[in-house]
Amino acid sequence: MAKLIIFSAPSGAGKSTLVRYLLAQGLDLRFSISATSRLPRGDEKNGVEYFFLTPAEFRKRIANNEFLEYEEVYTDKFYGTLKSEVDRILEKGSNVVFDVDCIGGLNIKKYYGRQALSIFVMPPSVEVLRERLEKRGTDTPQVIENRLAKAEYEMSFAPQFDVVVCNDDFDRAKEETVKLVTQFIQS
Repeated sequence: MAKLIIFSAPSGAGKSTLVRYLLAQGLDLRFSISATSRLPRGDEKNGVEYFFLTPAEFRKRIANNEFLEYEEVYTDKFYGTLKSEVDRILEKGSNVVFDVDCIGGLNIKKYYGRQALSIFVMPPSVEVLRERLEKRGTDTPQVIENRLAKAEYEMSFAPQFDVVVCNDDFDRAKEETVKLVTQFIQS
């Protein structure tokens, strides 16, 4: 039976970088592409990093019950997991990897139960998060402040996840993540 691996973390904690590393390790993992109503950042492409929808398109799909989970993270900034995307991967017999917000991650875990492993990537501190977000250079100072305020709230959800990986040393976090996921998909 295919397994599901859920990664959640505050913005800037390094979860997307860990997920990219994990996907390059030759394990039978397929990335679940989330949908969002935000605009692409940098060189992001529709259907690769995200399915980019307008807020109106997103609301229509919510009304049609097309999401496994979704959240309006900020006003008119939706993120969600399309049921059709997860079904597509599972039907091929592959394991699914999610890079989702905390509430979404917990909702997916609740839906799939023991078939899913939920991993919370913990940043070393809020100060380190600020440095990472500023260095990334993709957000305005106000957006960064909003993300930091939300990060403190999201960190309170960590105990509800199956495992917490502290990303204070990236090499150690990569090694720990690969070991956890390998053991889970082989169990």
